[in-house]
Amino acid sequence: MTAQDNIFVKNSVSFRVFRGFNETMAVFTKTISIHTRGQGTYEFTDHVAQALNESGLGEGTVTAFCRHTSCSLVIMENADPSARDDLHYFMDKLVPDDDPNYTHTLEGPDDMTSHIKMALTRTSEVVPFAQGRLLLGTWQGLFLWEHRDAPHTRQIVLSFLGE
Repeated sequence: MTAQDNIFVKNSVSFRVFRGFNETMAVFTKTISIHTRGQGTYEFTDHVAQALNESGLGEGTVTAFCRHTSCSLVIMENADPSARDDLHYFMDKLVPDDDPNYTHTLEGPDDMTSHIKMALTRTSEVVPFAQGRLLLGTWQGLFLWEHRDAPHTRQIVLSFLGE
């Protein structure tokens, strides 16, 4: 499931320039918020591309960092949703919600499993860019992977380093 309409830019933008060795390196940081509808993957590639355009940078890397412990980030196929469906199926088999041995269950049966799924995946992704364009492959997209059943608002910090 994608959620383009549920992504909002938070007013948190900074831009810094570093000079040294006859080179100039700039850092541009922006935070976006993603409103999830529960478990699933939510593509935010277009919002990273928009922020790159805003930064005015042409070449470098962008780090997308998720500020939460019960969701994660993944670069995944964005053409055929069944690839993401299969990924969700695999992870749910690997880390089932109904294990009676979990003790961290204060927020429900998906509490500990969401933390485990996050720990097995990633909270950040780094993507290179050149000529002002992300260098993702043809079928690659950046996704927030929500591991909780309930809707949440998630913050992703985008940090661009380049020139």
